[in-house]
Amino acid sequence: MKDANKQNRVPRIVTCPKCGADVEWVAENRYRPFCSARCKGVDFVAWATDGYRIEATEEPHPEDQSE
Repeated sequence: MKDANKQNRVPRIVTCPKCGADVEWVAENRYRPFCSARCKGVDFVAWATDGYRIEATEEPHPEDQSE
C-alpha cells in the first residue's frame, strides 16, 4: 500500500536558486535544489570565492571601553 501512495504523489516543484527554473524535488534529481550541474557549480563558486556575504558591524568589546 505504501508503494502505491508513493507513485500517486505529485512531486513538489521548487525554484532553482540560481536561474529561477522550476525543478521537481525528487530523489532522481541529483542537483536539487538546482536545475542542473551548471547552476550547482556557479553557486559553489560563489560560496568558495566569498560571493555571498552578510554585512556586519563591529561592536566594541567591553574591555576596550574605558570609563
